[in-house]
Amino acid sequence: MNIQFDMIEDKVEFYEASSLKGLEQMVNEKIEQNKAILLSVHHVSHSVQFDADGKKHYSAVVHYKLKKG
Repeated sequence: MNIQFDMIEDKVEFYEASSLKGLEQMVNEKIEQNKAILLSVHHVSHSVQFDADGKKHYSAVVHYKLKKG
């Protein structure tokens, strides 16, 4: 039996929250978790949308890459 492990080189995660503070907390927790598997943040994008009632919805996309070196 031959088992081969490959390192994750790129990973994209999407986050959504009802408050900016909640989104920030969620992203920070996931950044720490991904550090454990040797991934660092490469790029972050975020936005806010309003629903029909005027309620805000926050979202973010984080691109992680394998730490080199």
